Amino acid sequence: MKHYDEAYFTRWYGRRGPVIDDGLIAQRARLALAAAEYVLERDVRSVLDVGCGEGRWRAPLRRARPGLAYQGVDPSEYVVRRFGRRRNIRLGTLGTVGRLGLGQSFDLVVCSDVLHYLPMAELRRGLVALRRLAGGVLWLDAYAAEDEFVGDREGWQRRSERAWRRIFAETGLVSCGLNCWVPRRLERRLTALERGR
Repeated sequence: MKHYDEAYFTRWYGRRGPVIDDGLIAQRARLALAAAEYVLERDVRSVLDVGCGEGRWRAPLRRARPGLAYQGVDPSEYVVRRFGRRRNIRLGTLGTVGRLGLGQSFDLVVCSDVLHYLPMAELRRGLVALRRLAGGVLWLDAYAAEDEFVGDREGWQRRSERAWRRIFAETGLVSCGLNCWVPRRLERRLTALERGR
């Protein structure tokens, strides 16, 4: 069982060469915001970031949209103890996010570098919960068996690109490209060619 303690975050996300640097996270945040705003036809006002770690998406999102309401969720007691109050991060997992009583929909839902570590039951339960919480776009990145990547492989679940597409479709999500998805109920906002198949 992995422990998302201070040593884990220092190893993978520390200042001495993180796997994904702050510049790349800022680019991803801008892309996710742009996609959500395109679908919603207005500025993003709220973001749910599940598996947020230390909240590295929060700063670039709030730089782009200063009034944005950010809610982070992470399974690390270390993260919640150290950053929870200051960065609005609460304790939870993808599998439990539907039971946290968040009580609203979010314009943008982020779940970055999480999905490919989860067993199937938790993955499906979590994606259904995220679909229900999404009022706009979901940023969901996952590595498929066909992908090359550098990073934490402990607990990595090997799934093919085809398997990932089937899982997303079965949980009611429609691709709009570049790690962006919408709940099926919002599919009508996309043109035929915007929908990834």
